[in-house]
Amino acid sequence: METTELIDLLSRGEDSRQQFKENFTNVDALAAEIIALCNTAGGKVFIGVRNDGSVIGLFGADIDRLNQLISNSASQNVRPAVNPLTENVPHPNGAVMVVSISEGMSKPYMDKSGTVWVKNGSDKRRATSREELQRLFQQAGLVHADATPVMGLSAGDVDMPYFEGFFEQQFGEPLTQHNQPLPQLLRNMNLMNRGQLNVAGGLLFARAPQYALPAFIVKAVAFVGTQIEDERYIDSRDIAGKLADVFQQTLGFLVANIRAPQGEQGFNSQGLPEIPRIVWEELVANALIHRDYFISAPVRVLVFTDRVEIISPGHLPNNLTIENIKAGNSNMRNPILASFAAKLIPYRGLGSGLLRVIRAWPQTELIDDPAGNLFKVIVMRPRVREESAVES
Repeated sequence: METTELIDLLSRGEDSRQQFKENFTNVDALAAEIIALCNTAGGKVFIGVRNDGSVIGLFGADIDRLNQLISNSASQNVRPAVNPLTENVPHPNGAVMVVSISEGMSKPYMDKSGTVWVKNGSDKRRATSREELQRLFQQAGLVHADATPVMGLSAGDVDMPYFEGFFEQQFGEPLTQHNQPLPQLLRNMNLMNRGQLNVAGGLLFARAPQYALPAFIVKAVAFVGTQIEDERYIDSRDIAGKLADVFQQTLGFLVANIRAPQGEQGFNSQGLPEIPRIVWEELVANALIHRDYFISAPVRVLVFTDRVEIISPGHLPNNLTIENIKAGNSNMRNPILASFAAKLIPYRGLGSGLLRVIRAWPQTELIDDPAGNLFKVIVMRPRVREESAVES
């Protein structure tokens, strides 16, 4: 790193990925900073810098001591151990040690007392809530939300006619001819844990999953204008039920609230939708299957006069980025749901859904929001382009 680049970075101030420290003398305090960055998105610690970004500098003895402190902290006080990189960047006021810490692949990281630290803006804090710790384990591939047992949902809550129809279609024989008890069969299908339906089993086959999983619905609103603050709306629904029903009803909401102009067709002809149907199929399926079910919040579908926004709880998992998605990469956040989805709704998986959306409708923006812990898709409606053409 050159001095000019260092000065530019310091001028931007502290944030979730860069931290300023005058010095370190305590190995535990240093470990907490390293752990917080490993558990979040990685970043850099600039040592020899005041909170306001001004440089006080480090010199020979301090640099030697800090290198040893960092080595000891990362190997003995961070679990599992990590390997930060250090660089001493010259500055007129003295050297600045830049400690680079990558986002960890073995989350959650913790200190020797078992405390898990995460970034909170430019500061750090202890991770204490069950959901937050579960998400860290999820990012490491150690636990999946859709496999979590749901208190209050048992084999007796399965919609039997629906499940029997699914079973016969998939396995080619009536359920009545299958000699396994229902709870054993559900366990074998990975839909039940410890005597309870798991999240996947409840969402896929329970008669009324919303009673035990009330947050996992779709809130859909069609507004009169272009702002969510506008209290006027055309249509508003809370869409609940089995995942396949939620998919179909959400798709129906979008189709009902999106124009289908007739163009040059005859008066009695059915209009063509302004946006291809496959766009909505792929986006709704993606939102229902790949959302973060550790977050107790609904998927939101917001129809405005100039755009449609589909907002899913949970930002992109692990190291997945928008660029990765556009290159066809994917990450299986809810593997049980994904494995059943293709048998119940138009879902193809394989990381190709969002690519098909962008090919079918390039006026689509993908937004990953780690700070808000959500993933948003904005689909621009044709009216915007038409009005712009008129104005120009």
